[in-house]
Amino acid sequence: MIDLELFRKNPEVFKEEVRKRNLKIDVDADIKLDIERRNLIFKIDEIRAKKNEASKLIPGLSGSSKDKIIADMKNLNDELKKMEEKLAVLENEFFEKISAYPNLSHGSVPVGTDDKDNVVIYMVGEKPDFDFVPKNHVELGISLDMLDEERAAKISGSRFIFLKRAAARLQFALVQFVIDLLADKGFIMLIPPVLVKEKAMYGTGFFPVEKTQYYRTDVDDLFLIGTSEVPLCAFHSDEVLESKKLPLKYAAYSTCFRREAGSYGKDLGGLFRVHQFDKIEMLIFSNPEKSWEDYEFLRNTLEEIVKGLKLHYRIMNMCTGDIGTPNAKKYDLEVWMPGQANYREIASCSHDTDFQARRLNIKFKDGQKKGFVHTMNSTACAVGRTIMAIMENYQDSNGNIRIPEKLIPYMGGIDIMRSKD
Repeated sequence: MIDLELFRKNPEVFKEEVRKRNLKIDVDADIKLDIERRNLIFKIDEIRAKKNEASKLIPGLSGSSKDKIIADMKNLNDELKKMEEKLAVLENEFFEKISAYPNLSHGSVPVGTDDKDNVVIYMVGEKPDFDFVPKNHVELGISLDMLDEERAAKISGSRFIFLKRAAARLQFALVQFVIDLLADKGFIMLIPPVLVKEKAMYGTGFFPVEKTQYYRTDVDDLFLIGTSEVPLCAFHSDEVLESKKLPLKYAAYSTCFRREAGSYGKDLGGLFRVHQFDKIEMLIFSNPEKSWEDYEFLRNTLEEIVKGLKLHYRIMNMCTGDIGTPNAKKYDLEVWMPGQANYREIASCSHDTDFQARRLNIKFKDGQKKGFVHTMNSTACAVGRTIMAIMENYQDSNGNIRIPEKLIPYMGGIDIMRSKD
């Protein structure tokens, strides 16, 4: 949620943000709506005050004086009912409008329209040099009998997949490797619920803008999460955190779900853009005075994981047209995929300042000082996409796949994935 006080005092800031993000939001119209709403609240409060005064007078009156005040009270009640009905409409309209406003982007975020305007900050490592034509992960997975889209489609439809054999073991090796690394850095591990209330989806900023991307259970009115950022961020909703305990660092492993509406035909299939996937997510609750320092720690942690797997990657500074509604800044980590001859995003790292904290009412207390915490999140490991990267980067001329050195201790003696494994 944006800062409404700032919105009223300096709407030009939000007009500029809307322009930078290429959004169709009429700030002037929403300012007028807010003024109308607040004026009506003032009038309603005045009528309620008059009613209270009249209620105090009635017991001491009799005769015509009492009858007159009772009649006046009835008129006030009728007038108040109409005003309250109108206010309910205005409140709903204003809430809907203001919920569409994005966070204010950081000054270091490049202004742009889409992914073509994202900026490469730096690259790490070198592209692998093959003396053969590398296969993509789908070709490798089918030839090694480690991926099965056909049977998954038979059971669940398109964009689902079975992981088989050593590839399934690789998933748990990855998870354990990342959990060990995060535990050493002081992250508190959680296994969160994957069904949440709408308040949690709204609070983290995914609703209303991305509501069509998520699965909903009709009977219970719950939503399947697309990232454990949602339950992690809502974990401390309506709480006041002690400043001395900040930053609070959490990490969660969960299965995630997304409809991926509008993405059909854009990707080659396999493990990319599936409806169901597993992920480890990091989230930090931070004191605003130190949040940008904590944000760089978060990015460095993400990079340490990928460096441990010895994958060549680049860090992207995402432009205003390609960051999410809650984001003040966002980095994407893109790994080189030899079989696709392209970079693919396998993780993102976002700073959301106080946007989510305002929606979820998460504050910090430092003596007499109170304020909203800052939140930030990052993928620690998108398991499917990371397996995809390992398969393509660690393949050999025989179509087998070596296991990254860091993962071998977790693989039960397997150091190469072959079709017989």
